[in-house]
Amino acid sequence: MDATPRTTPRPSATFDDYTLSEIRRAAGSGIYDIRGFGAKRKVPHFDDLLFLGASMSRYPLEGYREKCGTDVWLGTRFAEKPIHIKIPITIAGMSFGSLSAEAKEALGRGASQVGTSTTTGDGGMTEEERGHSNILVYQLLPSRYGMNPDDLRRCDAIEIVIGQGAKPGGGGMLLGQKISDRVAEMRTLPKGIDQRSACRHPDWTGPDDLEIKIEELREITDWQKPIYIKIGGSRPYYDTALAVKAGADVVVLDGMQGGTAATQEVFIEHVGLPILGAIRPAVQALQDLGMHRKVQLIVSGGIRNGADVAKALALGADAASIGTAALIALGDNDPTLEGEYRALGTTAGCYDDWHEGRDPAGITTQDPKLSARLDPMLGGRRLANYLTVLTLETQTIARACGKSHVHNLEPEDLVALTVEAAAMAKVPLAGTSWIPGMEG
Repeated sequence: MDATPRTTPRPSATFDDYTLSEIRRAAGSGIYDIRGFGAKRKVPHFDDLLFLGASMSRYPLEGYREKCGTDVWLGTRFAEKPIHIKIPITIAGMSFGSLSAEAKEALGRGASQVGTSTTTGDGGMTEEERGHSNILVYQLLPSRYGMNPDDLRRCDAIEIVIGQGAKPGGGGMLLGQKISDRVAEMRTLPKGIDQRSACRHPDWTGPDDLEIKIEELREITDWQKPIYIKIGGSRPYYDTALAVKAGADVVVLDGMQGGTAATQEVFIEHVGLPILGAIRPAVQALQDLGMHRKVQLIVSGGIRNGADVAKALALGADAASIGTAALIALGDNDPTLEGEYRALGTTAGCYDDWHEGRDPAGITTQDPKLSARLDPMLGGRRLANYLTVLTLETQTIARACGKSHVHNLEPEDLVALTVEAAAMAKVPLAGTSWIPGMEG
């Protein structure tokens, strides 16, 4: 009998179980993995920041007697009809095709109940969405799918999508199993054929050409609609500055934790910046141009609760936008559907094969039997409840910091728990006055 002691088996931090399974999957299939959701790896995020509530040197506001404003004006630079939303949270662009018509209607209902905006996404505008969205932002993407001048005039703002946080530099995907008769008709595509959008717009090559395109859009809409430009978190200082130069009313900045319907796993996890590392360079660009608060900044990518919203505002954003969290509020990845998720080879909370169109929650599907499971009125109420909670949480933090409006939150109200977060957010490391990378 061998009495030699054996060491406990030790898993590799580099070749963990997921990495090993992906190597085996790639070796067996010869194709890269496609999924939805956003980055799942751990990156510096808002959890690495803390607020300094009022004590002796600051005076807090009484929650029941002293007001704390939450409204936001968007598009005040050039548009004759800027948007006025009641809360500092909007619904990000998610397409009909990626989402069911019922989900798009629910998003519109929920946003309208609390006085904020929702956004179309690739593939055009549905009547369900326009009919139930009091404020609707119309996305203009490289594909031009479903785009027409009449819908440009029917919307309340236009968002030119240059990049997306989950895949800056990459185009959209909508696989054939989700190209239903209606989706195919709206996008002028064959039914059942994979759709891959271009990674850049076909009718301009830089900010000078984009300026001409923005002028065209303003002429089409009689200068009434705000023009947003959406960029993926990659080179936020220069991209924001060029968006301002091109004539944007609003810049939308999306970090790598932002969701997508479908793209390569390697893209989602290894391209782009976490939103924490993208906000301050964008704000700095606006400040250097004398445009901070004149050109509004909306940030997205991993926003989950009121603390995230408040931290984004404190770092200089005018509003935050949610996508994945909104789908969770509607019922995506709900544990009550665990049996059906297991039948798909996953589990509630981890389901990300949104491109397959088999979502048991009826949200990321074009299967009429599945989409009928989602009640748009109930989903809208759930989303409205969630948005209300986010707003109340944001107000609670703002009052604790002595602010009578959520836009009065500032970097001085924050400290960081890690050196990385302190450097990215340009706020002091907790318990010190040290901001890594700052002179002095």
